[in-house]
Amino acid sequence: MPTIFDDLVNPWTDLLSNFRMGTSHFSVPAVNITSQNGDYLISMAVPGMKKDDFKIDFNDNLLTISCSKEDSIEDKNARYTRKEYNYASFSRTFTIPNEVNTDKIDAHYENGLLSIKLPSREEFKKQSASKHIPIK
Repeated sequence: MPTIFDDLVNPWTDLLSNFRMGTSHFSVPAVNITSQNGDYLISMAVPGMKKDDFKIDFNDNLLTISCSKEDSIEDKNARYTRKEYNYASFSRTFTIPNEVNTDKIDAHYENGLLSIKLPSREEFKKQSASKHIPIK
C-alpha cells in the first residue's frame, strides 16, 4: 500500500538508479537539421565536450558523428585513495543526399554546439530554384 513516505523516497530512488557512483547516464543528443538555399545544416547540442572528443566520418553516403569522453578523478588522502571514472559516448549516422558536395563538408564546435554544414553542388542549387506551377 503506497504511503506518503513512498512519495518522498521514490524521486531519490529514481535519481540514484540513473546515477551511480563513478558513472553517469548519457543520452544521444537531439539533432536539428535545416535547409537553406539548397545547403543543409546539422546542429547538435553537446555541452561539456571538446572538439577533440568528436569523430566525424563519411563513407558510402553515410555521415557518422560519434563522441566519446572519459574522465577520472583521483582523491588521495593519508588514509585512503578514492578513484572515480566517468565514460560517455554516442554515435549518430545520417544518410546524405547525392546533391551534397562531400568535398566541402565543414564542421565547427563552439560553446557546446556542434554544427556541420553540408553544401549542395552548384548544379543542384540551380535545379532547386522555386517556381509557381499553374493549374490547368
